[in-house]
Amino acid sequence: MNRKIIVVLLIQLSLFASAQYQTRAQPAAPKPYGPVPSANQMRWQQMECYAFVHFSLNTYTDQSWGFGNEDVKLFNPGKLDCRQWARICKQAGMKGIIITAKHHCGFCLWPSKYTAYSVKNAPWKNGKGDVVREMADACKEYGLKLGIYLSPWDRNHPDYGKPEYITYFRKQLTELLTNYGPIFEVWFDGANGGSGYYGGANETRKIDRTTYYDWSNTYKLIRKLQPNIVIWNDGGDRGDLRWVGTEAGYVGETNWSLLNATGEVPYNMLHYGLENGDSWVAAEVNTSIRPEWFYHPGEDAKVKTVPQLMDLYYNSIGRNGTLLLNFPVMPNGLIHANDEKAALGFAKAVKEAFAADLAAKATATATNVRGNVKQFDAANVTDGNKETYWATDDGITTAALSIELGKPTTFNRFMVQEYIRLGQRVKSFTLEAFVNGNWKELAKATTIGYKRILRFRSVTATKVRLNITGSKACPLITDVGIYNAPQILAAPAVIRNQSGEIKIIPVDEESGVYYTLDGSTPGPGSMKYTGPFKTTGKLEVKAIAFDAATRKSSPECHEQFDLPRNDWKIVGIDDEKAFVVLDGDPATAWHQPKETKLPADLVIDLGKTEDLTGFRYYPDQSMWGPGIITNYQFYVSTDNREWKLVDAGEFSNIKNNPLWQTKMFTAVTARYLKLRALKNTEDNDNIGYGEVDVITK
Repeated sequence: MNRKIIVVLLIQLSLFASAQYQTRAQPAAPKPYGPVPSANQMRWQQMECYAFVHFSLNTYTDQSWGFGNEDVKLFNPGKLDCRQWARICKQAGMKGIIITAKHHCGFCLWPSKYTAYSVKNAPWKNGKGDVVREMADACKEYGLKLGIYLSPWDRNHPDYGKPEYITYFRKQLTELLTNYGPIFEVWFDGANGGSGYYGGANETRKIDRTTYYDWSNTYKLIRKLQPNIVIWNDGGDRGDLRWVGTEAGYVGETNWSLLNATGEVPYNMLHYGLENGDSWVAAEVNTSIRPEWFYHPGEDAKVKTVPQLMDLYYNSIGRNGTLLLNFPVMPNGLIHANDEKAALGFAKAVKEAFAADLAAKATATATNVRGNVKQFDAANVTDGNKETYWATDDGITTAALSIELGKPTTFNRFMVQEYIRLGQRVKSFTLEAFVNGNWKELAKATTIGYKRILRFRSVTATKVRLNITGSKACPLITDVGIYNAPQILAAPAVIRNQSGEIKIIPVDEESGVYYTLDGSTPGPGSMKYTGPFKTTGKLEVKAIAFDAATRKSSPECHEQFDLPRNDWKIVGIDDEKAFVVLDGDPATAWHQPKETKLPADLVIDLGKTEDLTGFRYYPDQSMWGPGIITNYQFYVSTDNREWKLVDAGEFSNIKNNPLWQTKMFTAVTARYLKLRALKNTEDNDNIGYGEVDVITK
């Protein structure tokens, strides 16, 4: 055979063998496991943090929910500036804003062609204004995405509850999704049906939220008008995103981004997701920077502090969710300075906490690398590229990833992310640090998902080890980060018990606590708290935690107390446990006996006559609060025989936001009070109380 031909054949054989070797050496990428996020869901998840703004006629009536008969002429914000809203959100590190275009009262912040109950008939800008347009323009100017909240429930519209309303609802939805540019998210509230004005009918209308709105066809309309949108719906049909079962600002430590496509969803499934769910429905954590969603002047001193906002961050974004943080707009059309200060302080704290990734220059190694090839190497977790990842071989569901820090390094935060484009896999993991020649466990956790952040006491170590102890399929880890976040002191809590004794509870027991009783700002020169102390009469307490070593102070805790309740008694109930309703401890609760049927009365003897101007009710704070009163009547008496009705109504949104409920009425003199429960959140006879208090003249 010709020598030249032989050489050519040998070269071809060599190339073929090399190709065969490379084919064997380069394993295929892992296949998707279970449901995976759509492109829209992935873009949404990467936003991480964005804003709500609540603004409507409720803003002018100091209500949580409007009834639907509020006067359009109330809406006249003299300083409305959506650019201010957008600027604050941008500076706070947020990526978008969802505006409440129409809340339950039915009032529209845009000049809808289909109702007179909108800004076109308000005095603001002589009826020529459009808040949604101004919001859209401001978002565009500041590089923010725009989202739309449209309440399915409309307490104003005469056709609500009838088939004709669905046509009206879709026409309004079409206006909002057609005229204001790209919309990243549409938000449908879960409050559906109940009492309302309904064009003057003033009646209660109930609907089946699972069928009334014909969501499947509404969704088709939405996706046709806005192909890149995600849908949030707590109204009975699964959208792209889910509520987490609470408005307190956290999702479960275990958080699967999965649910089943059909079937009713219990609160615990909303909170934790479903490990083997058949659809990708990730968690959005919605909460307000104040206790309530709409602006109330009495909450100006109740804006969440930076430590509280950081807790929200770790319990939402740090638990595989996103954070939707609400700003209640004032009647003048601006966000309050206290809210702005808190939001910007929050952004600064997040930036400082994650300023330096100590793993960025570290060496990562693993006990198993898919096919032992670089494409899936452990080094991918520190390369800053979200499209690369460490992967193990198929069938390997436990593995360890080590991070060599090179020298003793102090840290207190650990971040880890899965490559969720191929599904959420990890079921459990632990984190260890190599301290003084030994491995020390720092944390034990369950799910990871898009992002998981662990907090722990500062530790100094030379190595960190992530142990995947359980996974539904071979784990895929795209990123890890190690950080040393600065200390942030949380404000102490202040409570007053039934006898008038004040107790101040620090979050960090190593810090000193200082307080004032005269309304002045506390500091290290103020009175130092050494234990509970007795007080009388009305009282204003301000307190801080202070670390002498760092000279750092916590935000201020500010509590105002009315009358001590040492002479108060519960009348007509033979249950010693009922006293917790008056004990001043918000963590305790009492439920009326099981045989009690609605309407149910709680009667309290104040011990002497007082000039009353209001009352307060605090529900049971147990998870998803059982026995929460929604509709009530409040009576007073001087002799426990003849009673006068001084107030009646509803505690709006109390199921999802179980806060202190304050109701004011015309001043009246009384010794006895009666809180009558007419309805609860569960539509049964379970009635619970955390605390009941009064407001005196």
